[in-house]
Amino acid sequence: MSRQEVFARLRQNPECSVLIVGAGINGIGTFRDLALQGVDVLMVDRGDFCGGASAASSHMLHGGIRYLEYGEFRLVREALTERNRLLQNAPHYAKPMPTTIPIFHWFSGVLNAPLKFLNLRDKPSERGAFIIKVGLMLYDFFTRGQQTLPAHRLHSREASLDFRPSINHDIVCTATYYDAWMPYPERIALELILDAEAENPQARALNYVSLDSAKGSTVTLRDELTGETATVKPRIVINAAGPWIDLANLSMGKQTQFIGGTKGSHIIVDHPELREACQGHEMFFENKDGRICLMFPLLDKVIIGTTDIRVDDPEKAECTEDEVEYMIDLVSHVFPTIKVERSQIVFWFCGVRPLPHSSASRTGAISRDHSIRVIEPDGSTLNFPVLSLVSGKWTTYRAFAEQATDQVLQRLQKPRVADTKKLAIGGGRDYPRAEADQQTWIDGVQSKTGIPADRIEQLFERYGTRAADIAAFIAAGSDQPFRAAPSFSHREVIFLAQREKVVHLEDFLLRRSLIAMLGLTTADLLEETAAVLAPVLGWSEDRITEEIERAVQILSSKCGVPLDRVRVSRKELA
Repeated sequence: MSRQEVFARLRQNPECSVLIVGAGINGIGTFRDLALQGVDVLMVDRGDFCGGASAASSHMLHGGIRYLEYGEFRLVREALTERNRLLQNAPHYAKPMPTTIPIFHWFSGVLNAPLKFLNLRDKPSERGAFIIKVGLMLYDFFTRGQQTLPAHRLHSREASLDFRPSINHDIVCTATYYDAWMPYPERIALELILDAEAENPQARALNYVSLDSAKGSTVTLRDELTGETATVKPRIVINAAGPWIDLANLSMGKQTQFIGGTKGSHIIVDHPELREACQGHEMFFENKDGRICLMFPLLDKVIIGTTDIRVDDPEKAECTEDEVEYMIDLVSHVFPTIKVERSQIVFWFCGVRPLPHSSASRTGAISRDHSIRVIEPDGSTLNFPVLSLVSGKWTTYRAFAEQATDQVLQRLQKPRVADTKKLAIGGGRDYPRAEADQQTWIDGVQSKTGIPADRIEQLFERYGTRAADIAAFIAAGSDQPFRAAPSFSHREVIFLAQREKVVHLEDFLLRRSLIAMLGLTTADLLEETAAVLAPVLGWSEDRITEEIERAVQILSSKCGVPLDRVRVSRKELA
């Protein structure tokens, strides 16, 4: 159903059981769960799906080993369980990741850890081998029944240096354990939406639609593309606006202080030496100031992060020069001989963690656990309850969505009829796990479509088993690779544009693919991509120019992409 058709139906029948405001991963997870229960649910976001805080993750799926010293055992246990479920349900987009901790002391932090646990101290103190060993033993204990990933191991200084010669020689040992990572987090979110709408025709998701106001039993929505408004009458509103939760509540006439967000920034670098030094592992460590940092290979690049800075206004969050320098400098703590130059940065991104409002003196001490804050109807300002989804993270989105859905079902007096614990996501459905089975699958699609096997393998890596549909679409017409990004083809992008709710040029560059994040965006690529999208999305020549200029502005100001790489003059190209 197109967005025009959805708006037309809303005007005919404005009533819906649930309105979700905000299409980050928590809102999307809840949308999918409610759709599976047969609930008529409408989800809107003033930007693109997964375009806010959820687009600024470290790409990691982890239990949060550092949460243990704050006594958040329930959160760690839940996160590890959910991590393993994502590995099972989305094997195309959730991958095991060995994680190595460089350790510089044996017993540092032995006294500090119990004081943190008792909430008697929140100052940083470097964790030594003993404390890390205890934490990793608990980590393994929490997943003892699942046995999805190998147990942790400690490696001597000599063995660590043999395996990774460029690591800081001041280490006393290293520890290696397993977590997981997501090469395409935004695609997980998108496939959850597509699955939900395929399962339930009464589940509708709209990007670029904002919450304008609310009063009594009605909520007014605004189409950010046309400026037109539509009124809906929900029985329940779920506020999943992340860092903007308090602002969304204010738009509905309710003043709240649920969120106390912190800003996190990352950089992506093109640095083969650093990538090689990581040896395919995430390097997870404390920087000199006590901040937990990480770096790991992101396909052929390296992701480095992250900062943790309080912000009052999520609209003003951006990756600053100081943060860039901080992330460049932190590499030397682990690899003293490897230098990162500013010219090697191909992309950066920044987002605000929607953490609960807290008086903690250190941002690292603020709980990452999630909660649901309820504003009950008052009979005057609002006649429906508002459930605000506070905090949460990628790893635990399914469990948080399940909790929110159960509350909604109770209020609607509906039974739960479907469970998401073992439900495959998108291209993870019927996914062949063994290498031999994958080759058989690829050979089967190749024989049906006639597309070369190496191209099928490329699509399989990018989309999982959805690659079969994409390959069939490609084979049904004349196709050609992009000049500026030959690993993508025109009909592949047309398929995504037709089926994945692409509205703007940057939707494809930033969230339907990793093109921008991997530093592949050039002026030629912008021009060629816009030309491919234009017939599908009905863009005029003027609209093409607007879309290119919009993408250039976002990529240069928000993502650190140099203007000389993306600036384009359509008159010159013509």
